[in-house]
Amino acid sequence: MVKLVVAYRQPTDVGEFERRYKNEHVAMARRIPHMSRIEFGKVAGMMDGSKAPYHRIAELYFANDEAMGKGAASAEGQAAVGHAAEIASGGLDAMVVHIED
Repeated sequence: MVKLVVAYRQPTDVGEFERRYKNEHVAMARRIPHMSRIEFGKVAGMMDGSKAPYHRIAELYFANDEAMGKGAASAEGQAAVGHAAEIASGGLDAMVVHIED
């Protein structure tokens, strides 16, 4: 199994980011084909109590690298990627994680 972790850095306008993320982006991301599961979360902070470098994290699960590639290359995947870049006023980091037993 492989997981795509999208970590959104602190946005320049939190209200606008949250509005667009919840009202537009979540539905777009859910339509990406070949995904087995998707999770969305808001970062509460660091374990030591300090402010986290990330505001939100999304985790998209796929059976393997091929399925992730197909999902990303699809029209739905491309739309979601473009929209994520558009709304991420503070930037984002996308990480591919191979899940080990």
